[in-house]
Amino acid sequence: MNAAGPAVEEQQDSLQSYFKYDISPDDVEQVYRLKSAQPLLQAFTALFHGGFDGVLVRLLVLRELVAETGSPAFTRADINLRLAYLEPERLETVLARLRAHHLLAWDASHGLYRVTPGARNILAAIDSLLQMNQDSDDADMGFLLSQVAGAQAVGGVTVEQLQHLLGRLVGLTEEFADAIASGSEFRLRAAQEKWNTACDWVEKGSEILHSIIQDARADAATHRAAQAIGRAQSALLNMQGMFSRALNQIERQRVHLGQSGLTTTDIKTWLMQHEDLAGLARAAVSLPVTPMFITPSEMIDVAETELLAEKNSTPVFALPAGESAQITASEVATLPVVLDDWLSRLTAFATAADASPKVHETLLPATFAIASYRASLLQLLGDESEAALQGGTATMARLPLEFAPQDGMVKLKDPHVAAISIATLTQRTEPEKKHD
Repeated sequence: MNAAGPAVEEQQDSLQSYFKYDISPDDVEQVYRLKSAQPLLQAFTALFHGGFDGVLVRLLVLRELVAETGSPAFTRADINLRLAYLEPERLETVLARLRAHHLLAWDASHGLYRVTPGARNILAAIDSLLQMNQDSDDADMGFLLSQVAGAQAVGGVTVEQLQHLLGRLVGLTEEFADAIASGSEFRLRAAQEKWNTACDWVEKGSEILHSIIQDARADAATHRAAQAIGRAQSALLNMQGMFSRALNQIERQRVHLGQSGLTTTDIKTWLMQHEDLAGLARAAVSLPVTPMFITPSEMIDVAETELLAEKNSTPVFALPAGESAQITASEVATLPVVLDDWLSRLTAFATAADASPKVHETLLPATFAIASYRASLLQLLGDESEAALQGGTATMARLPLEFAPQDGMVKLKDPHVAAISIATLTQRTEPEKKHD
């Protein structure tokens, strides 16, 4: 008793050092509950104390022994045979640690080892976590929901288990709200995918919550926690519209890069797939970029120098030297002359008895520009709306001529025009008036 007394006092002193001097650890409810579970917590300490490699080997030994269901007891020879891939000295160290913390029971009279019920419970809890997808963020929600479902199935869930699930739902809701507020398409896509998985868990948990609320054995605190979980689930499900509006807003603001079909999202996705972004510029940038840092003092010095230089400069009020004005010859517009000449030729054609109907003989000889200009005016022949006006084109429209274009081209021996469309230009005969 005297030997155990100082150890207990030392433990109490070390625990008291975490609390204020006027507060006793035993007065805190959670401390009392945790101290009541000291054997179980010490078993966890025995398993998870030290480095990762030691923890892994301890769990490995326990899992190998639990997996043997043929017999609940093992001799040392059985253990050596089943764990023959381990060093005997290291295996002995692990067995001694597990035995010292009551994870393995040693029967000295028969020389047998047995896995204790506490060790089986610890491994069962660990296996429930390991079977979840550890790479997925929703694995914790699945584990919490499975704990609630299992507890409700075997005799009633506790308020603490419901509070764990409620805390996770509230955390997910805040995480999704932050993703929506960020305006980042990539965060929104990832959050929406996570939200879809969370909704699947919510759907599975709705029946469990309904059974908890309908359970007459549950106390008021359990009912309040279950109702709070229901409200949190409703808030989580209502975020579908928020995700849709945020993604639609991003879609409207998406920037397309020319006619390539690429968007800024495609470019960002491609860049995110490269671990070494600086390597993309190795062949493009030969010299490093030198940043220029300007402090406010340097900016004031430069501004003062520029102001003084402008103030001290003597303005020159002398008039500029005179220059001779450029003399441009007034050229008479050639277009009316060309039009008058073209009207004269068409008038002569309309009155000639032996005029050729071939259009190119009427248009040529002339340069390509003049011939093109004449050909463009042929469409006005016989145009009643143009004939009602005044001017050279109106005079041309009133000429008794008919222009009839045809398909095909005719080659010419002309220095300016190599070929021209086939068309005819004939004199239009006026219909005879009938006399009564």
